[in-house]
Amino acid sequence: MQTEVLLPLIAYLLLVFGLSVYAYTRREQGNFLTEYFLGNRSMGGFVLAMTLTATYISASSFIGGPGAAYKFGLGWVLLAMIQLPAVWLSLGVLGKKFAILARRYNAVTLNDMLFARYQSRLLVWLASLSLLVAFLGAMTVQFIGGARLLETAAGIPYDTGLLIFGISIALYTAFGGFRASVLNDAMQGLVMLLGTILLLVAVIHAAGGLHSAVDKLQQIDPKLVSAHGGGDVLSLPFMASFWVLVCFGVIGLPHTAVRCISYKDSKAVHRGIVLGTLVVAVLMFGMHLAGALGRAILPDLKIPDQVIPTLMITVLPPYAAGIFLAAPMAAIMSTINAQLLQSSATIVKDLYLGVKPEQLTNERKLKRFSSWATFVLGLLVLLAAWRPPEMIIWLNLLAFGGLEAVFLWPLVLGLYWERANATGALSSMIVGAVCYTLLASIDLHIAGLHPIVPSLLLSLLAFYVGNTFGKPPRETAFKPS
Repeated sequence: MQTEVLLPLIAYLLLVFGLSVYAYTRREQGNFLTEYFLGNRSMGGFVLAMTLTATYISASSFIGGPGAAYKFGLGWVLLAMIQLPAVWLSLGVLGKKFAILARRYNAVTLNDMLFARYQSRLLVWLASLSLLVAFLGAMTVQFIGGARLLETAAGIPYDTGLLIFGISIALYTAFGGFRASVLNDAMQGLVMLLGTILLLVAVIHAAGGLHSAVDKLQQIDPKLVSAHGGGDVLSLPFMASFWVLVCFGVIGLPHTAVRCISYKDSKAVHRGIVLGTLVVAVLMFGMHLAGALGRAILPDLKIPDQVIPTLMITVLPPYAAGIFLAAPMAAIMSTINAQLLQSSATIVKDLYLGVKPEQLTNERKLKRFSSWATFVLGLLVLLAAWRPPEMIIWLNLLAFGGLEAVFLWPLVLGLYWERANATGALSSMIVGAVCYTLLASIDLHIAGLHPIVPSLLLSLLAFYVGNTFGKPPRETAFKPS
């Protein structure tokens, strides 16, 4: 183990726990569920931008994405930049309307909004189960990324690192709730920015300058400096699919959507859009370019996902490497705590209280149940991450696509189409989930498109067809204004 690398990381983790304790002491009295899962909707613009960015930027962005850039070259850096409008789209499409209606109906989860809109308990159960299954896969990716970082950069065995990482996150998320999550996200966003800039400068310097690095990539494989990428994977259908999957479809991700009902006021939204887009631009460009140029320094890596942690200990002094190690750790931890809280909220609010609504007034029991649900979920994901795949980016994209195929149209059309009804929404969710699962399982790419594209098109069609057979929304139900 490398002590010089570990000491800054330990200091960072202590700071995370300190912020969690601070958030716990700052909890406001009142509705426990709104405080624990939404922080009483008190986020300002800076915190909103950072929590959205930190939730969106994950192990895939710091580990899997740069690993793909290492393997496929500079073309993947250009591909990564199509994620630039993700924050703008999420806040622009959902934003004010979503937050106003969430306050009107005292919604704590995305499924609360779906129930208020469609008045279907069956739809809530289907959405809840879909969310839990997909989040288990998505969180497994983050746990794998964290353990691989500790293994490669600090010399900690994978299993040991996984235990340290998993138990730490489960504890601080269960203890601090949403307020701790967003405070840590704000800090972690700044850490990610600093670490990204630090590593990219060090990589370019170690390669002898940008021009020298590109020349070395050209010598290794000319495809690495082409727009199509090494292996010719970056075809037009693939790029279009990738944009749908990691940018447009992000609107339907539950842990992103819940951030859009947790901010304080309109000024926070406007600041969040600008700051969030700038931060995403710097992080995506910096990390993917570092991964691509890293091949000029480390041409023979067997596992592409190891490029960032290996570069970190190769081009940075030990203490600087330890400081940088906090950046991908921040990305991973912020994504996990958002997904853990959303999963816990689904279990407590959508499933448990859906069966036992009389427990809503039992605040002491809800506090205990919420914390234990969060902690136990974290341990289950830890077990799922015990035997990792080689490249985690594909597992992460699989979980992303599943959530988008289920939630995107019921959420967006529920907000903007007054005639949308429960039958249409259920049809869309079922067709989207089944279609995506089948196409992804057999790895079928129709016309070269990722399974998310035909899945979203078919689920949109299913929404329209199902809507013609369903009953119009009742007057008492939520209707867009």
